[in-house]
Amino acid sequence: MRPPTLVLASTSIYRRQMLERLQVDFLTDAPPVAEHAVPGETPLALVTRLAREKAGSLAEKYPNALIIGGDQVAALGERILGKPESPEQAREQLRQASGHALVFLSGLCLYNSAKSAWQVEVVPFTVHFRSLDEATIDRYLQRDQPFDCAGSFRSEGLGVALCERMEGEDPTSLLGLPLIALCRMMRHEGYPIP
Repeated sequence: MRPPTLVLASTSIYRRQMLERLQVDFLTDAPPVAEHAVPGETPLALVTRLAREKAGSLAEKYPNALIIGGDQVAALGERILGKPESPEQAREQLRQASGHALVFLSGLCLYNSAKSAWQVEVVPFTVHFRSLDEATIDRYLQRDQPFDCAGSFRSEGLGVALCERMEGEDPTSLLGLPLIALCRMMRHEGYPIP
């Protein structure tokens, strides 16, 4: 029996590259979801909601599919640090992270549109930043240009030089698509993963 179509509800090149690691066939499609927090929404609630909305938003278009929705924010306590909207905002996010720990929360949803079955999980990964001076922040922003990354931090690039240490169960969650959790969800749906 042929497995259902696998759909990544994202236009993120990072998520697409992560899913390609699993060596499975999949489609990508842009979810029509606004990625903004509602007033009073916690970082955990935000990524949970957005991952679920992204997966569910494509259910009508793909009625017999496993649809993957994901979202990520960096959290400094209860303060949400999303993707910076300008170089100055990126600079300010890194000033705030300096000497502190940011928790990167990756929301993940796998929606079986044929069965209307949801699996939702949030996978945290903590990055402890060293103290950063203005010159370090400026060099990093100029060289790595992490303007499409939550918290203005790209761990797979030069961002690793800003860290003292990292903690978490799944390093792929830091890149925006927690593959350990996703594989578990796919196996639960009977999708063959090597």
